[in-house]
Amino acid sequence: MQKGIRLNDGHVTYLGLLAKKDGTRRGCLSKKSSDNTKWHTKWFALLQNMLFYFENESSSRPSGLYLLEGCICDRAPSPKPSQSAKECLEKQYYFTVSFTHENQKALELRTEDVKDCDEWVAAISHASYRNLANEHETLMQKYLHLLQIVETEKTVAKQLRQQIEDGEIEIERLKSEVIFTKISASPAAAPSDDDSEIKKIKKVQSFLRGWICRRKWKTIIQDYIRSPHAESMRKRNQVVFSMLDSEAEYVQQLHILVNNFLRPLRMAASSKKPPITHDDVSSIFLNSETIMFLHQIFYQGLKARIASWPTLVLADLFDILLPMLNIYQEFVRNHQYSLQILAHCKQNRDFDKLLKQYEAKPDCEERTLETFLTYPMFQIPRYILTLHELLAHTPHEHIERNSLDYAKSKLEELSRIMHDEVSETENIRKNLAIERMIVEGCEILLDTSQTFVRQGSLIQVPMSEKGKITRGRLGSLSLKKEGERQCFLFSKHLIICTRGSGGKLHLTKVGPRLSLIDCTLMEDPEGTDDEYKSGQDMEHLDFKIVVEPKDSQSFTVILVASSRQEKSAWTSDISQCIDNIRCNGLMMNAFEDNSKVTVPQMIKSDSSLYCDDVDIRFSKMMNSCKVLQIRYASVERLLERLTDLRFLSIDFLNTFLHSYRVFTTADVVLDKLITIYKKPISAIPARSLELFFASSQNSKLLYGEPPSSPRASRKFSSPPPLAIAKNSSPNRRRKLSLNIPIITGGKALDLAALSCSSNGYASMYSSMSPFSKTTLDINKLYVSSPIASKIPDEGEDKKDKAEDTPASKQGREMDNNRSALSAASAFAIATAGANEGTPTKEKYRRINGDKEFVIRRAATNRVLNVLRHWVSKHSPDFETNNELKTKVIAFLEEVMHDPELLTQERKAAANIIRTLTQEDHGDNQITLEDVTQLMDGGKCEPFESHSALEIAEQLTLLDHVVFKVIPYEEFFGQGWMKNDKNEKTPYIMRTTKHFNDISNLIATEILRCDDVVTRVSVIEKWVAVADICRCLHNYNAVLEITSSLNRSSVFRLKKTWLKVSKQTKALIDKLQKLVSSEGRFKNLREALKNCDPPCVPYLGMYLTDLAFIEEGTPNYTEDNLVNFSKMRMISHIIREIRQFQQTAYKIDLQPKVSQYLLDRSFVLDEESMYEASLRIEPKVPN
Repeated sequence: MQKGIRLNDGHVTYLGLLAKKDGTRRGCLSKKSSDNTKWHTKWFALLQNMLFYFENESSSRPSGLYLLEGCICDRAPSPKPSQSAKECLEKQYYFTVSFTHENQKALELRTEDVKDCDEWVAAISHASYRNLANEHETLMQKYLHLLQIVETEKTVAKQLRQQIEDGEIEIERLKSEVIFTKISASPAAAPSDDDSEIKKIKKVQSFLRGWICRRKWKTIIQDYIRSPHAESMRKRNQVVFSMLDSEAEYVQQLHILVNNFLRPLRMAASSKKPPITHDDVSSIFLNSETIMFLHQIFYQGLKARIASWPTLVLADLFDILLPMLNIYQEFVRNHQYSLQILAHCKQNRDFDKLLKQYEAKPDCEERTLETFLTYPMFQIPRYILTLHELLAHTPHEHIERNSLDYAKSKLEELSRIMHDEVSETENIRKNLAIERMIVEGCEILLDTSQTFVRQGSLIQVPMSEKGKITRGRLGSLSLKKEGERQCFLFSKHLIICTRGSGGKLHLTKVGPRLSLIDCTLMEDPEGTDDEYKSGQDMEHLDFKIVVEPKDSQSFTVILVASSRQEKSAWTSDISQCIDNIRCNGLMMNAFEDNSKVTVPQMIKSDSSLYCDDVDIRFSKMMNSCKVLQIRYASVERLLERLTDLRFLSIDFLNTFLHSYRVFTTADVVLDKLITIYKKPISAIPARSLELFFASSQNSKLLYGEPPSSPRASRKFSSPPPLAIAKNSSPNRRRKLSLNIPIITGGKALDLAALSCSSNGYASMYSSMSPFSKTTLDINKLYVSSPIASKIPDEGEDKKDKAEDTPASKQGREMDNNRSALSAASAFAIATAGANEGTPTKEKYRRINGDKEFVIRRAATNRVLNVLRHWVSKHSPDFETNNELKTKVIAFLEEVMHDPELLTQERKAAANIIRTLTQEDHGDNQITLEDVTQLMDGGKCEPFESHSALEIAEQLTLLDHVVFKVIPYEEFFGQGWMKNDKNEKTPYIMRTTKHFNDISNLIATEILRCDDVVTRVSVIEKWVAVADICRCLHNYNAVLEITSSLNRSSVFRLKKTWLKVSKQTKALIDKLQKLVSSEGRFKNLREALKNCDPPCVPYLGMYLTDLAFIEEGTPNYTEDNLVNFSKMRMISHIIREIRQFQQTAYKIDLQPKVSQYLLDRSFVLDEESMYEASLRIEPKVPN
């Protein structure tokens, strides 16, 4: 401390106590005395930059204080001790504190622990603030240096200012001298010849400089024009211009919707006899008027941006638009209900007539109200695609790149919310489109609970009055032509129509609308005459539907498919629809009221079917079973839904079988089916079982816990047999009717309303056919006592049979009382069916376990149904996996050896095995390899030797042959866009190559002609081929031909096109408009919707849809749940593709024409074609 400073004693004492209590470092240290002879142990406490020491730890007043600011603390070496004190000093560690103050002695300290020593050195060094002092000193030096620099700069600046002033004075002086010199010069002096020559030279130099500058500038501009950046900006501008056109078209569509439909219908709703109410108008059109106003504002903003071209900044427009696009959620969410209300209102004849008047206006261009209501559904995806293209051609350093990327992400988020809503409306639009094509109309299609399943062409075999098949060879061309029917399968009905000359549909006279609840499907018809079986062309391709309506006479419809594959697809879907109807009617307490189905009580009781959980998420839409559709789910929950015995949506089954390879394997699915077959009780939750088996006598569930008895497995006793009365005919297939209708009449079978008999026996006096309509007649059901527990065997005496026993008397008494059988027994009998022909007598058994019996029958039917779908519709799974095929066959053989198996179940299992083991699948259609083999290998005939009709037919045949073999597995994962696309999607790539090869062939054929007249005739002939292909529904060939005509090498031939007739040009415009990509191929989609197979669509349209789905949605969520909503959308596209793949053309192969179409020897490449085009018509210099 400095001398002469006085400290407040109390203040120092307080600081010492504070250091002792809260100091950063405290402890005992040895301090060297002032005379350097002794070491004294003191208790030290460090507080900030002050080091206090006390006599001992209990002292209240400090003995001294050291100010550590600026000090230096370092370890010190141990002094050399004497030999006697060596052992003692070995454990001592020294350090010193040196002060910067003058005349202040260093403080020497020691401790007994090296760690304690190091910590004290570190703490004192930190308390000295020496680093801060050094930094302060450095900064002060820099500050002084900067002050010197500033002073120097000021001096220099003063000198420069002085020089500038002197320079200005000198300039003024020189200016005055120049002026004086000009004035004093002689004005009369004439320019010399040298001056004129110099001026000429200067003028030439000026021209040369200008020419060089212009040439340089032109080179710069041309280099930029050819640069990638300029190409990107050109494409970006094209995207913006097309966006403006699309927005203008969309605003026009909304304008027509509001002015031609919404406002006139509002006025009609206010009339004296309104054909529609204001509420219905609001429900149909929703907030479409608000959407129109929004897009009118957005369109005006786009026009203003285009007016300031080439500066195109659009991000701020999207920033304004994005918050307002939430109004689309309301429109999409209620769009399905809107179409339902419209379908309901169209049942009013006055409204339907008024609507047709509105649709007939020229502005509508023959478009329906449903079409206009659908346009807003696709606007958000269109914006996303536009932003994708815009970002693809926007440089990363562009000013609005981030804003556009943000807008795209927001729109994709909104689109994901709308995905479920968009997919659900497709079914209603499909139903309405089919209903409009039928001239007589079809009211059942206005039922919004109808779900479209499939459509196609089948041949209906005519029947005589006795029900026999009409004479004549069934394979004849006349029968195929006259008996061809357009069939539409829905979840509840099968519609059979004939196609008129104008493309309209007409309902057939006999059985045009088949209610599937009244139908019995027979895949292998029996009992037909020999002449029917003699038709070689239709062997194994026919199936029979026996219709037994309640209020009219029964009749039979026989349909013939074009191939076994198509027959298998039709019968599989029809049987699935029939099983769904009956299963829903018997397994659930479902009700229908004006097409609005309430959720069954069994489903309401199971919250896992509609409440989100960690492993499942539901959408707001319901499937055909009136259960919420799955949006995201784990693999386990999807397998659980597949095997849930209470319901099975055909849409879910198709989606699962199409997409299961994405998230699981075939072995896992098969193991799950085997498990459900062997342990069926695990397929229904306990609460639903309780409701299902509820009765007035006993509502207690026997299966509250997992069953431990053998009755819950496959080894429990066999079901009660079905007896047939002696007066029943073995050849006549009868159905059982129930006093309570299953589906018809508005209510389903109420299983809970039937009582359960604890000691009941079941018998039935009628036989049933496989897959027949299985309803019950309560009057035919008898309950007898335990005494009559068996029927006498055949070997017993007839007297014993005829003898009345007490049991039989008791049975008759109970028959008179019409005792009701339990609901479970009723379902068991209804789903069981009896042996065909004369029945064998079996023993009666107690139905005390009828509950297990019901679930066993349902589980067996479910497993066989899923396997049947799997094998018939997805046969490549088993053709490429022999291990899976062997495993399925082994399982089915095990099922067939089950002694408790019913007749129709055994027959179904046998049919599946036969389908798996047969090598010939019945598809005799020609393949591309067959076409190649049939070619003789000689020189092909030229184009002129083939007619347009022959070329169109063979081109259609080849296109369909290439298209039909594409496996649907290639449509998952965008494999056609990957680097290894040829390995992942070989068939899609072969289709693409075939498209390009045909297009190159057409362009080469045109450019080979040196004569203008010949070229014109070739063009007109190819256009005729395209028109014939359009009539054949080969839209792929139409696009092949029109795209070849639009190639630069062909399109630039102006002299040739001047010679082409106006009719041909008009036809080309018509065909190009048909296959145009404008509006997501809207014209082509409309044509595909209205045409019947066979058909060859343009594959690129579907690949674009699949790419959009794949880009916007991942396969798994962040929680690792399967995105089943995405799988459903992909499955819908695949189902449409497979519908066109399965129906083949009836066109005979002509090897010479096919050889010409497949010959690539004379086809030119792109560069050679352009060179040939330049030789025909050279470029004209500007």
